[in-house]
Amino acid sequence: MSGTSGGGRLVDLRPLRTSPPFRDVVIGLAASQLGGQIANVAVLAQVWELTRSPLGTGAIGLATGVPMVVFGLLGGVLADSVDRRAVVRATTVGQLLAAAGLCAQALADNRSVPVLFALIALSAACGALGAPARRTFAVRLLPGDQVPAGLALNNISFQAAMLAGPAVAGLIIARGGFPAAYAVQAAAVAVAALALIRLPAMRPEGIAAGGRRRAEPGGWGIALRRPTLWGCLATDLAATLLAMPIALFPLVNEARFGGDPRTLGLFLSAVAVGGITAGLLSGTITRGRRAGRTQLLAAGVWGLALAGFGLAGPLWLALGCLAVAGAADTTSVISRSSVLQLETPDAYRGRVSSMEHVIGVAGPELGNFRGGAVASATSASFSLVTGGLSAVLAVALVAVANRPLREYCLPDPAGPSPAGLDQGVAEAASDGRPGAEPVGSP
Repeated sequence: MSGTSGGGRLVDLRPLRTSPPFRDVVIGLAASQLGGQIANVAVLAQVWELTRSPLGTGAIGLATGVPMVVFGLLGGVLADSVDRRAVVRATTVGQLLAAAGLCAQALADNRSVPVLFALIALSAACGALGAPARRTFAVRLLPGDQVPAGLALNNISFQAAMLAGPAVAGLIIARGGFPAAYAVQAAAVAVAALALIRLPAMRPEGIAAGGRRRAEPGGWGIALRRPTLWGCLATDLAATLLAMPIALFPLVNEARFGGDPRTLGLFLSAVAVGGITAGLLSGTITRGRRAGRTQLLAAGVWGLALAGFGLAGPLWLALGCLAVAGAADTTSVISRSSVLQLETPDAYRGRVSSMEHVIGVAGPELGNFRGGAVASATSASFSLVTGGLSAVLAVALVAVANRPLREYCLPDPAGPSPAGLDQGVAEAASDGRPGAEPVGSP
């Protein structure tokens, strides 16, 4: 059945048809994500060329991770205080300046690692500052029943960039060097900036045009007061903190597959292929209403698949487990983001989005550290199996303790807005429906 039909199982393309501004958002996001993946490879290669040290390449994570956490939290407050469109426009311009700086330093044959780190930290800070506001776009531009489909399209663009970006970066660097790679990133960010032109104003509810206010008090605590919110965040944290496998890929490859770099690349590609496949078949997910149960089940499958990867002997089985894990991750992301955006009142949506962003940034990094530490004391298989099964157990505990999340249903297209969604926001889009800002409004 067609993915565009009402009951299709393929990716739901309705958001691209019903909301031209959201279509622009998807195009801009896809461009910026592809450019970001190309820049990531270029930075990794350039730092290695300058330092010839794994400590130097490892410090890239510090240079990007700290700004992501700090400015991600600040961006949540900002997104609940001023026009979210303005926040994303300003931070995208900041990312464009950082990309131009990276290109300039490469053209000048920069040999200073601190200069390079300062530019990537600036880029990470700008991206994190705008991330919470950007995460609210789908719920403001689409009717409530299309929000999961919109989030699925965002995730597909991310998985596609992860799959294609490194390969494209390798070709560009081989032919044009680091300046060419950074120039392509700058061009991609410019496309993302242009895609924001047609967006309507997206001020938090209660803020007049051109105004701002202090963020409503209690924004951080709302995630603890609403079981659906803390359940989603706790499930994501458990899955990433306990079962993140990336840091163990080189060790598994060395121990089982002779250290062939092509096999290492296949590990990463298998996760992305699984994610893209789930995204392309996401109509079943986005049209299903039991989003809470879907997230819990997907997080459990993620843990089981990675435990299976820890035990897999043949390469085909190992890649199959990683593909299943990638598909489960995409399913979990789509359902989790849908619940968080639809269950959070608009006045707090920026800060809750920033919590999701910070967990998404810090959880995998801490999870990779946990996996490496356990493997160094035992083995990669032990770390993967115990981590995966621990994640399953943690998710099961959340499911048992959190009945509202287990039973949560997305809004019925024919029914009223869900209790956690402000009236008008669920229906906000760009075509004049109630609650929508007119296209091109200031």
